[in-house]
Order: sequence, then structure tokens, then C-alpha cells
Amino acid sequence: MAQELIPGGKALGIKMLTDGVMVAGVQSVETKNGKCSPAEDAGIRKGDLITRIGAKSISSAEDLAEAVQGLDGEKISVSVDRAGKARQFNVTPAQATDGAWKLGLMLCDGISGVGTLTFYDPATGIYGALGHSISNSETGTTLPLGDGSIYDAQVVGIAKGEVGSPGALNGSTDEAAFLGDIQINCGCGIYGAAQFDGKPLDTGDIKTGKASIYCTLEGDTVNEYQIEVKRIYKNDGLKTVLITVTDPALIAQTGGIVQGMSGSPIIQEGKLVGAVTHVFVNDPTSGYGISIQDMLEQVPLCQKAA
Repeated sequence: MAQELIPGGKALGIKMLTDGVMVAGVQSVETKNGKCSPAEDAGIRKGDLITRIGAKSISSAEDLAEAVQGLDGEKISVSVDRAGKARQFNVTPAQATDGAWKLGLMLCDGISGVGTLTFYDPATGIYGALGHSISNSETGTTLPLGDGSIYDAQVVGIAKGEVGSPGALNGSTDEAAFLGDIQINCGCGIYGAAQFDGKPLDTGDIKTGKASIYCTLEGDTVNEYQIEVKRIYKNDGLKTVLITVTDPALIAQTGGIVQGMSGSPIIQEGKLVGAVTHVFVNDPTSGYGISIQDMLEQVPLCQKAA
């Protein structure tokens, strides 16, 4: 059944805190007896998501800092999420030359970047963006959402895509211009409550043939570019579409699909039918997309805008 949605194409500044603290890397601790790396020696590695240290649950960098302050040199249990599986490691802290007990971890509890708004539902006040999850770059697994927001953003430059090197939109986020929250981070995108203006379009079923996408390549101006839907696949009940950029202006400016264009709405026969999700590393003119019906499956899980 058709549903009226406002198509996106607008660049969004995205900031998300994870539920847990990600290991950005392991490092050596300088002790009076030389260097050692407690976390690495115990088996912890880059990309792990720390969820507990000893008896303390870890949801943020502040939680972890408090747990580390209580270390006394005794071996301690560190629980992590690795590629969606719970793992536990026993780590023996090392005493640094300044007297502090350390685990030898470099940490990150937040993700930020630029993506593209796919749709806004004026009936519910819910938006959808990206068309794919915000994921752990090391493992590819969806990051557990702690908190998140979207902001106004402008595109200030483009790193053009080339064979073997995906390009990217360089965006500037205005954190004073809050647009909405992030309530869901899943395989079909990010969702939350916000408010956007625009002319609604009916939704439709995506099919092979000519189509177009809306995206922002400069400032905050949304433009339309031509593509072709080449093939449609079904995997685990979801539609994945193979798309190719055919618009000479888009190819000249970006090389094709670049990072930051994820979420760009796909328009076909005047209807909103899907969104761009990925680019082929070895062919920036081609990539994948998702159907709008699959993205809309997540909307009922969001809280309506106030």
C-alpha cells in the first residue's frame, strides 16, 4: 500500500555514543621494568567493545575511567563484545612510572560522520537515514546504540572516488543546529524523531530500469542525478538492489557513489522506492541499495515525535 513520505537527500551530521566502549587500539605501558601491554597480552584487540570490568558495567568512557581508577595490580576480568559474541579476558594491570595502574588501552565511545537523509514521515514525525547500520569498522557488526543525535550539515568538499579507493563527502556539522535523536541503529539504517519540510511522494516497489537519486554535493543544496537499477536480489527476506550511476555530472564531480551518500533516496517513476547504501571499491560508478519497504519496517519501533 502506498504511503506518502518526504524524500531526503539532505546531508546530516551524525553523532552516536555506543553502549559500551570500543577499543581503538592497544598500547604499551612504560613501567620501571620496561614496557608491557597488559590488554594485548590478555588477548584483547582493536575493535572489541568493552562491556564490563570486574563487577562494573561499562556504558561510557566515564564508567571505564572509574573502573580503572580502582585497579590495584590484581588480575581483573574484562568482558567484551567481539563481532556480536561475548568474550571474557583476565588482564593483569601494569603500574606505570607515574604510579597509576593501567591496562594499555586506547578507547573510543563515540562515532561521528556525515550521511544522507532518506525519508521523513510527516504522519509520525519519524525519519530514516543511511540505509545501513553504523558499524564496527574492524568487524562489520552493528554497534549497540547508547545515545545519538543528528544535526544540520553542509558539504564543503569531495574526495573523488577512484578504482580501489572509495571517495567521500567532506561535511561540516553544525552542532548548534540539532535536528533530531537517534533511536534505532540497525541493518536498514538509523531512525529517530525529527522534523523536516518538503513535498511528499508516494512510495513504490523498486524495479529494474531508469531511476534517480537525491543527494547533496555542495553546501546544503539537494540535487537529482540519474542512475539505473540493474538487478534486484533477495537475501533473508530483504531486497538488495544493484545500481549504476549514469549521470555524467555526478560522475564528473564525485566519480560515482562516495561515502556520505549512503541514504540518498532512490526515485523511480515519481515514487520513493529505496536508498543508496554502498559503493563498489573497484568500481565507484556502481553500488548497492535497499528498498524503501525494508527501511519502513523499522518505523513502528520508534517513538513518535512530541
